[in-house]
Amino acid sequence: MVDTRPVYLRLREQIAAAIIDGRYAEGAMLPSVRAFAADQGANPLTVAKAYQQFQSDGLIRVQRGVGMFVREGAAAKLRASERDAFLHEEWPAIRQRMNRLGLDVGDLIEQA
Repeated sequence: MVDTRPVYLRLREQIAAAIIDGRYAEGAMLPSVRAFAADQGANPLTVAKAYQQFQSDGLIRVQRGVGMFVREGAAAKLRASERDAFLHEEWPAIRQRMNRLGLDVGDLIEQA
């Protein structure tokens, strides 16, 4: 399955996962735009766009001349947002596919 979302959204998802997982802990400095772009093979402007969305959402703070830092509460806010998106956007399609394939939750538990 090919991910057709814009690159900045894919990068944003990757950064969000790292914050939720604690790889970028609250209070920790994020990699610079250039460093993250180089690491991901992305354009720095694309990374800046992803970072800007985090700043607009109040999840990171910028300290001029120093860097960008994960705000306190960012992981919980992201987790709640991701959970809501899963339940309202992804889960209905998964549930529909399960019904089409004749699967139920018990079948999934057996596979776990």
